[in-house]
Amino acid sequence: MNTPLLKRILAAGLLALSAMPVHAQRDFSNVEIKPQTVSDNLYMLTGAGGNMALFVGDDGAFLVDDQFAPLSEKILAEVTKLTDKPLRFVVNTHWHGDHTGGNENMGKAGALVVAHENVRKRMSTEQFTKLWNRTTPAAPPEALPVITFTDATTFHWNGDEVRVQHVGPAHTDGDSIIHFKNANVIHMGDTFFNGSYPYIDISAGGNVDGVIENARKVLELADGNTKIIPGHGPLTDKQGLQQYHDLLVRLRNKIKTLVDAGNTKEQVIAAKPTKEFDEKYGQGFMKPDIWTGLVYESLTQK
Repeated sequence: MNTPLLKRILAAGLLALSAMPVHAQRDFSNVEIKPQTVSDNLYMLTGAGGNMALFVGDDGAFLVDDQFAPLSEKILAEVTKLTDKPLRFVVNTHWHGDHTGGNENMGKAGALVVAHENVRKRMSTEQFTKLWNRTTPAAPPEALPVITFTDATTFHWNGDEVRVQHVGPAHTDGDSIIHFKNANVIHMGDTFFNGSYPYIDISAGGNVDGVIENARKVLELADGNTKIIPGHGPLTDKQGLQQYHDLLVRLRNKIKTLVDAGNTKEQVIAAKPTKEFDEKYGQGFMKPDIWTGLVYESLTQK
């Protein structure tokens, strides 16, 4: 391992000791960062939190999302196993802490953090999430994206054309998908929960129709060979995304029918509109009743 990068990793480890209080009681010591090859020079990294993508080549390493601060040392160590080039960019798919918690550490390690302007706006101010009755304090300035965009930006990097496109409102109001054009890989962030009901952050501008529309648009981008990295869940392809899209359309329509009939939120939840799919998709942290309530709020919000 080269000395400058080792110093950056050690620095990141020290910074991890001062992780945000929201994660102070969580033990990350046994978490492993595991790479899965997606294409010749692109990997999906899993650990604790949102799925990451690592794109390597002669120009340097490019990371999508960075999980929690206490994992930064492990993430950077994995980067050094897969490339001898430095980490140059981190792209945040949205503002949630399991995707942006390592920003400060990655910046200290030499990377530039890039995100949609709404990610920086939300990270810059205290956020209240009604669903969990939880307040998230503003992130320190060192953790904020240093490069922002309004609609899209493109990296001409490692011989590929990497398109970062804002979508939504969907999961939040600041979601981006990352399309590695030549590699034929798309990272969808938390607009795609593979194998579970998706979390829709209503308090952060999320909208179920936006999640469905984004899935439809990515299906148009994809072909039979496209690899798709979800924000959570296993690596998949166009067929896997199609199943997710069709499920959401079906359940959204069932819930809307109940809403249009004048049912209250409590009555819609009691009707169990998702019960046919709960055994397969309702076993994650988005329990069926909670998810049904979110869809109801999404469909009835002004």
